[in-house]
Amino acid sequence: MFKALGAVSTWWQGLVREMGAPMAALYTLHRLLGKLSGGRARIVPYAIYAQPLGSAALSSVRDDPATVTTRCLAGDPSTNDFPRPGPVIAARFAAGAECYATRVKGQFAGHIWIARNRYDEDEVRCEYVLADAKRCVWDFDVYVAPTYRLGRALARMWKAVDANLRIDGAAWSFSRISLFNRGSISTHERLGAVRTGHAIFVVIGSAQLALLSASPFVHASLGDSRRPTILLREPPTNAAQGKQQPD
Repeated sequence: MFKALGAVSTWWQGLVREMGAPMAALYTLHRLLGKLSGGRARIVPYAIYAQPLGSAALSSVRDDPATVTTRCLAGDPSTNDFPRPGPVIAARFAAGAECYATRVKGQFAGHIWIARNRYDEDEVRCEYVLADAKRCVWDFDVYVAPTYRLGRALARMWKAVDANLRIDGAAWSFSRISLFNRGSISTHERLGAVRTGHAIFVVIGSAQLALLSASPFVHASLGDSRRPTILLREPPTNAAQGKQQPD
């Protein structure tokens, strides 16, 4: 018994070091709900981030001739290497999403998907709408193959996508990141991302409660017919400048 309690204490302490006490408690509650409900209940907490395009943080990312990032079109044979089902990929293209894929020495290393105007969340019921679709985009499903996760593949891939989006006049790329994923949050913040809000979902079966940092603030629904819409506005310019300054 004492050994089990010691293991739990060690697990908890590690969780607190990684996430902080409040988020560690929320994650523990999420795990507990999942077990007690047989997987029917969960907590999905997101932070909403806006990544400034053309960030000075990317200037230190050195190009590599062996790393090539290109835009893929529907039916492109290179999508066969993607770790996503074919119907999902086809549906994204049909909805107007854009995809950029990176290869290192010819080997698939990762991809980034871009949505314009709006994005329907695929983990919970929620719709994100970009207030200024000319200056803002939504990036999602940022994937890096395991072999390349310890290198600079992600930074180089994002640098290439950043350059392409700026050609179209975009200034910001929004995304949501799980508040349980401190590693991803740290990576985004190092690249100058600005946190603009949060969206926390409590899901029990088909019922969903959304706690949002912007209107409508609280939203409850019992089925797929209703979902909250979150309007995303471009952060003030000085927000990005402040993130790029050293502490």
